Amino acid sequence: MDSGAQKIFNGKEDSYGGVVVNLMEMEPMDAQDFEAKLDNSLKAWKDQGKKGIWIKLSSKLSSLVDTAIKGEGIWAGAVREMEEETGIETKFVEVLAFRESHQSFLEEKTDIFFLCELKPSNIEIKKQDSEILYAKWMPIDEYVNQPFNQEKELFRYMANICLKRSKEKEKYAGFSTVLTTTASGKESYLYCRTDHDNLLNGECDEDSTSLFQKCFCFT
Repeated sequence: MDSGAQKIFNGKEDSYGGVVVNLMEMEPMDAQDFEAKLDNSLKAWKDQGKKGIWIKLSSKLSSLVDTAIKGEGIWAGAVREMEEETGIETKFVEVLAFRESHQSFLEEKTDIFFLCELKPSNIEIKKQDSEILYAKWMPIDEYVNQPFNQEKELFRYMANICLKRSKEKEKYAGFSTVLTTTASGKESYLYCRTDHDNLLNGECDEDSTSLFQKCFCFT
């Protein structure tokens, strides 16, 4: 292993307390060297209180993606983030909606935002000061009617989805997780309407065909 792998990556600080690492500007390395250097870098950045790490990879470095991104489902990420930032343990219920935005932040990349419903198992908030300025429980109507939500179209849509789900759950169904396997035997999560029993059992009728337009899969 290259002795240089024991050092940390050189990165540029962004405006939000994070670090941006551009591997396209560095000497080529194999996955083993990359993993060792990344582990050392993450430890150092954590000690420095960095809030986020952005790694730029070209298509020629695609072999490093698996090392850089350890698989985590949408549902698992939502549960983990909630506990880390608020101290509240939850159980994932559904994905209520997701937003796709192109030419977004970080040099015009594509960004996907997921709106998830979680069920709490405790209610005492212990916020992570480095991530959250203020947090509290509030009635759903109060949340929806905040000026921030009403003045911004995207957030108004999402707030109204939460309101509909809270008061008329049967009239707004989101996507639940169904653990499946691919042809190679790899685990894969299907996000879909789990009330369509016929479709989940491999059958299809006229009432369930619309679901084909409402499913998406992440591996």
